[in-house]
Amino acid sequence: MSRKILVLAAVVIVAILATYMFYKYFYLSRKTVVIVSTTTSLYATGLLDALAEKFQEKHSNIVLNFVAVGSGEALKRAEKGDADLVLVHAPNLEKKYIEKGVIFNRTIFAYNFFVIVGPKDDPAHIAGLDPVEAFKRIFEAGEKGKALFVSRGDLSGTHVRELIIWKKAGLDPHGRKWYIESGTGMSETLMIANEKKAYTLSDIGTFLKFQKQLKELKILASGDTILFNIYSAYLVKGSSKLKEASLFIEFLKSSKAQKLIANYGVKDYGIPLFYPISSKPLSYLEKAWELLAEGSYE
Repeated sequence: MSRKILVLAAVVIVAILATYMFYKYFYLSRKTVVIVSTTTSLYATGLLDALAEKFQEKHSNIVLNFVAVGSGEALKRAEKGDADLVLVHAPNLEKKYIEKGVIFNRTIFAYNFFVIVGPKDDPAHIAGLDPVEAFKRIFEAGEKGKALFVSRGDLSGTHVRELIIWKKAGLDPHGRKWYIESGTGMSETLMIANEKKAYTLSDIGTFLKFQKQLKELKILASGDTILFNIYSAYLVKGSSKLKEASLFIEFLKSSKAQKLIANYGVKDYGIPLFYPISSKPLSYLEKAWELLAEGSYE
């Protein structure tokens, strides 16, 4: 009888251990994949991979799957339920999706600037001009057959900002022979502009990242308010990964992430590719976002 009890006890113990091992190695160690629909500039510069590496030092059970597209496409994916988190830089588009109830919990985590780049001989003579006047000069030069402009044409944050500048200039370049819509990301658009010795609008981070390959281009106009570029993170309503996505957003605001952003690119380019929110009052960034979302830049 005692032997049967011992055997039964052994079976129970083995079953308990097996259950524990299964729980430990198949349940606790199971990875949670968070789909992050992101603007291309954050991804192409390598910043997101660097941030993800630091994030996963503490949250090894969360896998961040970055889908790099334009801001417009990133927001569309969120609306379709194909993303848990979005990282974008198009305030006027973001506002529309906030109002539609697609995204929420806006968190500004970085900023930089757009720049107008173009051929070194600057046939449109835009060097040092404000963006609106620069676009007027490019239009005039294009009409005379002296200049080309490459647009992303993909409803990205960069493309949307470009369209806003054309509108402020009172001009519509669509359909003009000198106006080329690439339909590609920022790095590819810059490569096309370099090949054709054309003008384009770029975020400063991507331009600096690929500057060595852009032998024909240089920065010609920068620094205006309309070129201020704010990056925000949002949760997607209805996502089943809100807890995990929230952890990454909290990380983006952390001192560890902000320090990484502040130093990213300094060693190679002399300046950071992006700036941390700690370098400006948050109230200033929030106000700037509101102005950009409303289309007021003065």
